[in-house]
Amino acid sequence: MSETTLSGYRVLVIVTSYGVEQDELVVPVEHLRERGATVVVASVSTDPVQTLVDDKDPGRVVQPDTTYEDAGSDFDLLLVPGGTINADALRLQSGAVDTVRTFASSGRPVAAICHGPWALVEAGVVEGRTVTSYPSLQTDLRNAGATWVDQSVSVDDSGPFTLVTSRTPDDLGDFLPAVEKALASSVDAPR
Repeated sequence: MSETTLSGYRVLVIVTSYGVEQDELVVPVEHLRERGATVVVASVSTDPVQTLVDDKDPGRVVQPDTTYEDAGSDFDLLLVPGGTINADALRLQSGAVDTVRTFASSGRPVAAICHGPWALVEAGVVEGRTVTSYPSLQTDLRNAGATWVDQSVSVDDSGPFTLVTSRTPDDLGDFLPAVEKALASSVDAPR
């Protein structure tokens, strides 16, 4: 899918201001932008986002484009990166959880990697869905009614919205093409 043109497609990425895993934010954002998509990073505030590498070492600082509340809804896909600290804090942000619910209820695709599915659990959108994640989330996901699988990427398009999940930054090579495919087949997206 490396030749996919995503011009005209819009992706919203939601994070907190600290602890997002660097490669789970930076790599997808750069990848999708290189393919022509408009990618907007939203956070709790417009303060710089401090990423981490392996949940401990400082990574790149990323400037968010907007806040959850000001992001609007004109997007074709929602992307939720992980990072233990980021994902744990993200699920406590009502604006972020509401964003997940809004995307899921509107039928637009949602993609989450590593600890990112915690926000999906909090939003109540994984029941009956097949997902993957960082292994430590499997009990949370099962308790929320999901079927957890240990594979590099899971694409579940059996429900009201396409759900793309992945385990770790090591799986980005499989995650990104699945995200591209979900984005390109988004109902509200340009053709």
